[in-house]
Amino acid sequence: MRILFIGDIVGAPGRRIIHDRLADILAQQQIDLCIANGENAASGFGITPRLVDELLGAGIAVLSGGNHTFDRKEILDYFPHQPRLLRPANYPNGTVGSGVFLGAAKNGVSYAVLNLQGRTFMASIDCPFRTADRELERIPPAVKAVIVDMHAETTSEKQAMGWYLDGKVSAVIGTHTHVATADERVLPRGTAYITDVGMTGPHDSVIGMEKEGIIRRFRDAMPTRFEVAANNIQMNCVLLDVDELAALPNSPRSPAREIRRVCYRLES
Repeated sequence: MRILFIGDIVGAPGRRIIHDRLADILAQQQIDLCIANGENAASGFGITPRLVDELLGAGIAVLSGGNHTFDRKEILDYFPHQPRLLRPANYPNGTVGSGVFLGAAKNGVSYAVLNLQGRTFMASIDCPFRTADRELERIPPAVKAVIVDMHAETTSEKQAMGWYLDGKVSAVIGTHTHVATADERVLPRGTAYITDVGMTGPHDSVIGMEKEGIIRRFRDAMPTRFEVAANNIQMNCVLLDVDELAALPNSPRSPAREIRRVCYRLES
């Protein structure tokens, strides 16, 4: 089973490369399941119902989220109507939406996507580790591939989650920082891991935003309006190969055989 996980989609440039390149990539790479983090799709902050429909229609099966998920108020009423749009599962009880989606990939293999959010230097929400335990208990044993989006600020918290879930899920994929890391590996008990998959959007920028405004903010410490940048559009992703015919040592879930970073560019 081959899975493509797409890094945080930022603004119109990120959506553009999805529109222009994704269909060909899915066909060429023989992708069975495509997942993307979409919390920055609307001008760099949040996501709207129209953009959810647009991205799902482009071939993405599940959109995960994070700390910017609820930045656009119009998304609140939309959540109950679209189960393939996730927010972190460790938001408090009663929060609209869900942090888990169960489905079947193109090849018929059952899968689950679990969305978690870290707490270090981020909002003080429920514990992602205990939430992971709870949600994994609820996923039926027949579900083979379980992919976790760990949306967090610090490398240490993401690595801790990777080691904590090693042997329990197929992959732990870090998102949020928009900067791809080079530490992809399959952990000893069969779980694929990377600290951050990176960003889908303009890379001549500061994490997707125009450089000048960010620099002014750091230099002068004054409020500045941030605008999405435009140039050097890239799609940072990982390719996961999961062995759906095998099981992890102490879990019915399927192990990863390989995780590989890939980057696609939008030609000017």
